[in-house]
Amino acid sequence: MATIYKIHPQNPQKRDLEEIATALKKGAVMLYPTDTVYAIGCDLTVKSAVEKVRRIKQMSNDKPLTFLCSSLSNISNYAWVTDENYRIMKHLIPGPYTFILPTTKLVPKLVMDPKRKTTGIRVPNHTVCQELLKTLGNPIISTSAHLHDDDDEDDNNWETARLFDSLDKIVDLIIDINSDPGIKTSTILDFTESEPKVIRKGLGWDEVEKWLTLR
Repeated sequence: MATIYKIHPQNPQKRDLEEIATALKKGAVMLYPTDTVYAIGCDLTVKSAVEKVRRIKQMSNDKPLTFLCSSLSNISNYAWVTDENYRIMKHLIPGPYTFILPTTKLVPKLVMDPKRKTTGIRVPNHTVCQELLKTLGNPIISTSAHLHDDDDEDDNNWETARLFDSLDKIVDLIIDINSDPGIKTSTILDFTESEPKVIRKGLGWDEVEKWLTLR
């Protein structure tokens, strides 16, 4: 059974964050809240944990995994960002946006798209995520905790209790902030070409549309 940490959403307990970070560095996989949906994640740099996330989500190695960074400057360590894309990202983050970017050598091959050498990166507007990133010191893998093919946003499996029960014996840690998980996913922007390409319209799309119109 997973170890459950009841974390205050605005003032996360430092001791609990340190325990979670220590476990992640040792290869733990967690269920945790983000500013979009509950996610399954681990330390980006721990290969065995990344492999476990892929097994849980039944993802093949040619499908890239999104991960969380703490800031735009942190993103620059893991991806190549043009000046134009930097301006767009600076306006949007932190927030519910996933940016598809060319990777640097710091991104493990097991995380990126092996053919395009790209990955998805987010900077969440979420206190618990940000404090955990700060405590861990590494990016965190972030893939939706929804284990079904059904994308119905009214699916009852998104209720916290049912979500926790369904993953209790699968993940090592569960972060509980005493609120129902979100059901709206992030907006995805592909920045690998000369012009930004919208892959998915999700949370925050209105802001993206406005910003792209003003360019």
